[in-house]
Amino acid sequence: MSGPVWRNVYDLTEGQIERLDKAEDHMDMMEINEAESILLAILDEVSDCIPALNILAHLHGRHLSDFERAVEFYDKVLSLEPDNAWARDERRRYRRYQSYD
Repeated sequence: MSGPVWRNVYDLTEGQIERLDKAEDHMDMMEINEAESILLAILDEVSDCIPALNILAHLHGRHLSDFERAVEFYDKVLSLEPDNAWARDERRRYRRYQSYD
């Protein structure tokens, strides 16, 4: 395999990249439980895997409408990487949705 077409700034292994891709494929097919299982397994191995945390936050916010959990995952990303603009913007959006619950 040739590796990612994006810059691997998190030093992910080839196996981690493949599993992240597989999780995203499952999300695209609305196989949410399978996607979540893969992502949680990655976090069991590497608890600070920012790509897995970001994808889990997205999964919970967009696909499960669990805005509180999405915000928790984005909070974790931002505790590890305070300048992560994507996580900060998405967390802000899901916090707004929480106020409507």
